[in-house]
Amino acid sequence: MDFFLPSGNSSKESESGDLKWWQLSLIGVGCTIGTGFFLGSAIGIKITGPSIVFSFILAAIGTYIVYNLLAKMTAEDPQEGSFCYYANKAYGKWAGFSCGWNYWCSNILIMGSQLTALSILTRFWLPHVPLWVFAAGYAILSIIVVLTGNKGFDKVEDLFAVIKTAAIIMFIILAAAALAGVIDGDAKHPGYPGTARDWFPEGFKGFWSSLIYAFYAYGGIEVIGLMATRLKKKEDAPKAGIIMLIVLVIIYVISLGLTVYMASHGAFNEKESPFVTAMDNYNLNFFPHVFNAAIIIAGFSTMTASLFGVTALLVTLANDGDAPAVFSRKIKKWKDLPLPSLGLATAGLIASIVTALLLPGKIYEYITTAAGILILFNWSFIIISALRILEIKLLGKIIAAAGLLLILAAISGTILEKSIRLGFFVSLIFVALIAIVALIMQKKVWKKEGGSSC
Repeated sequence: MDFFLPSGNSSKESESGDLKWWQLSLIGVGCTIGTGFFLGSAIGIKITGPSIVFSFILAAIGTYIVYNLLAKMTAEDPQEGSFCYYANKAYGKWAGFSCGWNYWCSNILIMGSQLTALSILTRFWLPHVPLWVFAAGYAILSIIVVLTGNKGFDKVEDLFAVIKTAAIIMFIILAAAALAGVIDGDAKHPGYPGTARDWFPEGFKGFWSSLIYAFYAYGGIEVIGLMATRLKKKEDAPKAGIIMLIVLVIIYVISLGLTVYMASHGAFNEKESPFVTAMDNYNLNFFPHVFNAAIIIAGFSTMTASLFGVTALLVTLANDGDAPAVFSRKIKKWKDLPLPSLGLATAGLIASIVTALLLPGKIYEYITTAAGILILFNWSFIIISALRILEIKLLGKIIAAAGLLLILAAISGTILEKSIRLGFFVSLIFVALIAIVALIMQKKVWKKEGGSSC
């Protein structure tokens, strides 16, 4: 999952827009593919087995429902604040405030999970170097990229998007060649699951719990909604999202289908990409190195985009009075750098590094789960905001309700699985803290003033 905020666009630019729908589709594909897919899917397979493919299809349906409603709101009333603006419009200041800070917190958690994943993966080459050294190094590099400004950031992210997508396509080609006998190897594949037990070795409970990781791999769709304001024709937003989702589903389902066909359920673990596991028994010495590098790039891309996103978002929140005014300040001499906002995000990075040091074992699973749940909370708000803002017919309301049910299933599934349950409670702590602050703001500030949020 990648997060990418169209920061730096003025309202004027947003109104005119310069993107074509297919460009937004391609950007969305590149920006969505991240460690949530490269690594998170390994946890999903471990929890449920080959039925992870169904989890990804269900998650795609849920994602489509969310994006379609967001795109319709964008086409009708394009706003840079996107989903938190619509939450504010539908339910008031508290909703926009909560969505904005919920999004900020989920990005901070994502940075933590990416840092942990990057550090663990880099140990593949340098196993004796302490984890914190890698974490600190990647954090500094990420800050440097953000300091280059919008243009530098855009170029780096575009390059990363191409590399990530190419890595998955490389796996599909190599896996197909291996199965066709073109590549030598001593592999015995479990093959096509013939029974329900083969598809669901961990039962319905495992399948239910895996949904969160499938949704996590599609995370970022709401940010494509933010970018839709840059479309030349705003009414093309739904089409751009549908094409993006179709491409993502094809890539995800084919690659995961090959993975579970080639390796047995027990072979997968959270410390290795499922694609590397699937190719373990073939004489491709370069593959783990190349793929490890691709995953590191994906993780670094996600983390940098998250840092960029939370920095821009906090400025917006401060401008709207939903964060202390100091975070709206920028240094004009240095490309309007929002130093206070970047400083707070950097503090979050440091906290992530310390957390990774203290809890290196299961932290990736916990943080990934918590971040995924926080994202889904925002997705829920997108649906219920659309139900209030848009004129939706009965069938549309039924589909929206189905989307909410899928999201509820993904969130509740995390309670059933012991290994990720703590992530659910971590997300509740964040939601409770945001709710308390929103309640205080409602009583002390918003009652005395009008205005909008985000």
